Amino acid sequence: MEANYKEYDFEKSRERIDEILNASENNYLESNQIPSIDNLTYTNGYHINCSALFIDIRGSKELATKHQKKVLAKIYRAYISELVALLNGNPNIRQIYIEGDCVWGVFNTETKDQIDKVFQTAFEANSLIQTLNIKLKKRSYSQLKIGIGLHYGQALVIKAGYKGSGINEVTWIGELIGKTAQYCSYASKGYRKTIILSDVFHQNLNEHNRSLCQKVSYTDYYEGDIVSTYMNDWVQQNG
Repeated sequence: MEANYKEYDFEKSRERIDEILNASENNYLESNQIPSIDNLTYTNGYHINCSALFIDIRGSKELATKHQKKVLAKIYRAYISELVALLNGNPNIRQIYIEGDCVWGVFNTETKDQIDKVFQTAFEANSLIQTLNIKLKKRSYSQLKIGIGLHYGQALVIKAGYKGSGINEVTWIGELIGKTAQYCSYASKGYRKTIILSDVFHQNLNEHNRSLCQKVSYTDYYEGDIVSTYMNDWVQQNG
């Protein structure tokens, strides 16, 4: 969010704190649909059952030491541009965020078909990075390694920011976002495969998609190195 300087007023700050803390706790609604941003105020919120997908780069610190900043900017722009385009191409996407190396989104998933569609977006992201790596390699740039996390669960979504300033953000609180980020952090590390998905996300996939993943013993998640057949044809022909 972009700042717009305004002198800080300590007295007004105390008043805003009281206003927020005194707000009714009955303004938080249960829903299986992610609300429109227009429906969010500074005093309400929604408990949402939905899915999240996180994609993050591995070894980004090393990547930053191998290239000049202008080259690094091109790599990151290509990475972020096309992941955002891919997530935005899922008809159930509702919010997309860019946080450092991580691109993540939340999706309406009221049906199992919609959860399968999020899974498809995840393995297409895997193929997309393989595609990008071919183009990076041809320019003698470093190739990217990513981890992908998937989860279905509940989150509290609120509007948070500085009231009256125009500086605000839709903020997600709770197990859904934290767990998805955690699964993403496990992916592509050690012996773990590129895509990590929670038990609950896996059990809601169709039979074919479930068969593509392997249970990781003594954990609450599955893993896989799934790719898009269509996209992988190009990768194989051009790699």
